[in-house]
Parts: sequence; structure tokens; C-alpha cells
Amino acid sequence: MQILEATPNRFQGIELDSAALPCDAEEFRTRLVASLREWKREAFKVVWITIPIERAALIPVATQAGFSFHHSGSDYLLLTKRLEPDALIPEYATHYIGAGGVAINSRDELLVVSELHRRSESPYYKLPGGALHPGEHIADCVRREVFEETGVRTKFEKLVCFRHWHGYRYDKSDIYFVCRLSPLSEDIAIQAEEIEECLWLPIAEYLSSDSVSTFNKHIVKAALESPGVVHTEIKGYSDPKRHEIFMPNGMEV
Repeated sequence: MQILEATPNRFQGIELDSAALPCDAEEFRTRLVASLREWKREAFKVVWITIPIERAALIPVATQAGFSFHHSGSDYLLLTKRLEPDALIPEYATHYIGAGGVAINSRDELLVVSELHRRSESPYYKLPGGALHPGEHIADCVRREVFEETGVRTKFEKLVCFRHWHGYRYDKSDIYFVCRLSPLSEDIAIQAEEIEECLWLPIAEYLSSDSVSTFNKHIVKAALESPGVVHTEIKGYSDPKRHEIFMPNGMEV
């Protein structure tokens, strides 16, 4: 019986070649049984299978053989099976990452938005911001989100605080970074699909408003008072495409 095509990985496991998976479920079942027997004999600890959506008929076969769901994307499902009881299977991503911008103009006015799809009927003013895209840096995200929601262009200055929140969307956790920004423009053009209202609001009025949450008041105060941390590159280590490092301003490495 032909063993399924696979290669070892760094977790002492074996990863199947998804492009070489049989299309026929019964052929997959027969070869999988023989392959599991061989991989266990060779002392592999975990088997990893990435099944493309076009071969979804193989998923029930894998689960019947003892595989469990690890995670999925829009066009695949990854399953794993321990060949040793305590074998290491690293967890998949557990968090959302987002960023909000505290943009303050020369008149001490804060850029705020009221979302169209909010929980309360009355206006609720918050900072513009949103979720990072895959592969996107925090500084790039907050500039993009602020521009998309408000039409205001900004310059990233520093990272002033963050919030870690469990039990967020789909029961995942969320990390929300708060960034101090300098506005490069002030004309507002709202994102009508998501934003009902956007305005420059005097900071004192924002901090005293009943339409602002305690959390938002605190993070605006942090942006005003905290020295924060700035984007830093470490010579011999930083790769601008992959790394985004924040340290206290003026810190020598």
C-alpha cells in the first residue's frame, strides 16, 4: 500500500502534502490507515493534515481515524492526530489585534466617531480605529483605519497604552493598542457604511461627556500624559517588513 506523501516538521511530526491527497475518499481511508501505522513505527509524534476545501469529502474520513480540528481558513481545514498521548501541538491564533488613534489638532480638539452599528440608540463617541489586516503593522493599521473612517490623514507618533480583553468575538481574546497621532489634514469624509457621525470635539468636552465610556476617557488621558513608546529599529535585528518594535524614546541599544 502506497504511503501518503508527507514531510517531517520541527515538532517531531509529519505533515501531509495537501496537493497530493487522493480525491477519492475510500482510497484516502485505505492509505491513511497504512500511513498511520508506518508513521507510528517511525516514532513520529503528531500527524498534520491540511485539507483544501475542494477535497472536503476527506474530512469525515480523517475524523473517523481520530483526527481533531486544529483551525481553518476560508479555503482549508487543518486537522491533527497525536501518535503519542502527550505530544506537543502548538495552539493556533487566539487573539484579535486592533488599534485606535488619538488624533488631536492644534485647537485641542479630538477626532471622534459614532458608529452606525452601535449598541445604544443615542450617539456614542469613540476613537476611530479597527482591526489589523494580516501582515499589517500597528502604525500602518491605525493610520489606515482613521483615514477610512474619517477621511483624515495622520502621522503616527507613539504607542501610549493597550487593553487586553477576554471573551471577545467568537470567544477569542482581543488586544487593542491606543496610538497618539498627529493630524496631517482636518477635513472630514465619513465612511458611510460604518460611521454615522464624525467630528472634532474639544478634549475637555469629550472627557466630561456622559456619551463617552470610562475606558475611552482613560485612554485619551493616557495619550495626553504618557510619554509612550516609539517605533524603534534595532541594528542587526530589525526587518522592517516583519518586525515592529516599540521602545521608550531616546533609548540606546
